[in-house]
Amino acid sequence: MKEGAAASASGDDGPPNRELYALLHLSPEASDEEIRKAYRQWAQVYHPDKYQAPQAINPLPPSSLSMHFFDNWFWNGCLHREMKEIATENFQRICEAYEILSDEGKRQIYDIYGMEGLTSGLELGPKLNKAEEIKEELERIRRRKEQEKVSAHIQPSGSIMAHLSLPQFLGGRGIMRGMAMASEVHSQISKRNAIAIGGNLEVSGNSGGSAATVVLRHQISSVSSIEVMGSMGLRALVGVQTTRNLTPHSTATMGMAMSLRDGTINLSNAWTRQLSETSNGNIQLVLGPESSVAVGWQKKEVKMSAAGEIKIGTSSFGASAHYTHRFSTKSHGRIAGRLGSSTLEIEVGGGRKISQFSTVRMLYSVGIRGIFWKFELHRGGQKLIIPILLSRHLNAVVATGAFAIPTSLYFLLKTFIVKPYYLKREKQKALENMEKTSAQVQEAKAAAEKAQQLLQNVANRKRSRQLETDGLVITKAVYGSQKALKKRDEAGEAKDELASQVLDVTLPLNFLVNESGQLKLHEGVKKSGIMGFCDPCPGEPKQLHVEYTYQGEQYEAVVGDYEELLIPQAVHRI
Repeated sequence: MKEGAAASASGDDGPPNRELYALLHLSPEASDEEIRKAYRQWAQVYHPDKYQAPQAINPLPPSSLSMHFFDNWFWNGCLHREMKEIATENFQRICEAYEILSDEGKRQIYDIYGMEGLTSGLELGPKLNKAEEIKEELERIRRRKEQEKVSAHIQPSGSIMAHLSLPQFLGGRGIMRGMAMASEVHSQISKRNAIAIGGNLEVSGNSGGSAATVVLRHQISSVSSIEVMGSMGLRALVGVQTTRNLTPHSTATMGMAMSLRDGTINLSNAWTRQLSETSNGNIQLVLGPESSVAVGWQKKEVKMSAAGEIKIGTSSFGASAHYTHRFSTKSHGRIAGRLGSSTLEIEVGGGRKISQFSTVRMLYSVGIRGIFWKFELHRGGQKLIIPILLSRHLNAVVATGAFAIPTSLYFLLKTFIVKPYYLKREKQKALENMEKTSAQVQEAKAAAEKAQQLLQNVANRKRSRQLETDGLVITKAVYGSQKALKKRDEAGEAKDELASQVLDVTLPLNFLVNESGQLKLHEGVKKSGIMGFCDPCPGEPKQLHVEYTYQGEQYEAVVGDYEELLIPQAVHRI
């Protein structure tokens, strides 16, 4: 099915398979009666019979008056034929949308799989002649795909840590203090069973060691699981651990591990409780040669994350906390502290996302162990960590310089090299995307303009009625690139960008104003699918900016591509 301008493809993230609902101006939860009513309303607007060409007449004898009349008749006929073609094209789209949404089985397939589902063999037939049977078939196919995905799902992870020492290097004993490597492969071998195989190797000076670990996990039920673990090497042990969800917000874990070297046994018990939507707390008790109790707390939000823990043992105690603030989707800052019987340290730094899967981080720490720089590279499940010891002693000059020099260097690089490079790259990507989609966008805009032509008369009548009653009148509405709309008041290049990446939708919104003087755009429905709209910038985040008047007052509203718009509202008053 052709969804034309109303459903231009884009790379935007959001609820899928909603173009047909937008086309009929319906909520995804619309009832059968609402679908029928919407179809009748749109069919009246776009029915081709409303745009018949004028009937032929007997031409008068040639004269200036008769020729003028003939020219008018000819051009009016061409205009009516063009309008009829536009109406026919959009009427077919409306009929196809109604055919799918009014059929319960087809609608279920569309809601889950979109148009591809309707053309992939999941159509009505002898074996699937009831809505319940179609739903069962779709669920069976979905479960099979999930099982195939789960069976082939393997997650590797690993880390390399290289300890460097500047004092050791200056003393002529080499720069490497030691190295540690760890690797693990996690595989879902069946729907209920998983296995994790890992190993680690550590070298420090002239000594070193290694260990290998295997963990088997079995999902007993939807609320409980059990793990069996075995480890050989420096820490040779066997253990078992079981976890159960006590309530929807709390989990308990019990475990036992026995050392194969000296036969000692450790018993552990942990409770985790969700305190709010973004935070949880935990308590852990360990009984054994090194008994301890620990209380922790974690909080994670869009802009920040924080955690803290206090641990008291038979021979030691410790407390730690960290706070991470996300300045943007690409950069963050971090501060952490550790205090204990053998530790006193504070750590500050930050990181930046350099690609979809890679993040770099630099940290500065000072404490009783010395002054350190730490460089980290995270890519997927792999980590490269390089701690560099700058000084073993707490020297004020070294501590200040170690903090100020990299900080200043970072901001200089960011201001004069990194930021200009990324801005240039983003602009280049935007230009390439515009060139790639230029033909598609022009076609979509032309189709949207044609659709608006048929809405014009009704929209103007509705607008006049609202003006007479001092009701809701859309004075200006533009839809398109979020960046372009923010720059709409700037000069030069911003105006060109605005013109190419936004669409004037004042007319279709006035058409959608109901008799009671209200306008509602449904949540979860992409606005480019609305009749008279199109996607002017595929792949870019979009907004709708609306200015309107109501009872002599001026209002303004800005909503995202999938957000609900309900006007008039007092909060929109300027």
